[in-house]
Amino acid sequence: MAGYSLLIRILIKYTGTEVNFMEELDDVLRAATAAVNQTYFTLSIAGGEAVFRERVYCYELYHQMRAVWPEGCYYMLTGEVDKRAHPILKELEADGKQPDLLVHRPGSMDDNFAIIEVKHSPAIGGIQKDLHTLDLFVRKVRYKRAIYLVYGYYGTDETASKITTAAKEAGSTTPIEIWLHPAPGESAVMHSKLA
Repeated sequence: MAGYSLLIRILIKYTGTEVNFMEELDDVLRAATAAVNQTYFTLSIAGGEAVFRERVYCYELYHQMRAVWPEGCYYMLTGEVDKRAHPILKELEADGKQPDLLVHRPGSMDDNFAIIEVKHSPAIGGIQKDLHTLDLFVRKVRYKRAIYLVYGYYGTDETASKITTAAKEAGSTTPIEIWLHPAPGESAVMHSKLA
């Protein structure tokens, strides 16, 4: 993937012109999820069967995304930034939220690009909380994209349907992308978009 030139970064900074990083982020997400192998998809435990551990998956996903991140990209990928006591986010009622992954320019509230929440499909019970975080960061913190990435063997149409139903029940009108990553070694795919 080609990186952004200095001229494009200057245009973004001084003119506010938005460069379409959407396609590159989609490519990064597809390549990174395909590189997450079984070791990080489910974690082996002593005396039992392998289990889903969201943190382990997220750390590996972050590593794989960084490995294919476009050189010279204007945006930075950060993992689970603690937002407690953030002076601006407190006013926006978003302090205390800890999104799994952020694509942004730290130090600026004008360069928030994407928020990514990750959930393993058997633990779909936390959908409302995740949807609230995604919604809040798009509406109030001005992130341009909200991605809900569900990984696990049950990452199917049925899971996406549960998320859609939960969003409707919550009255959410935020465009949230549902990405499914059903198996290690495969790329995640965007299943649908809520709105």
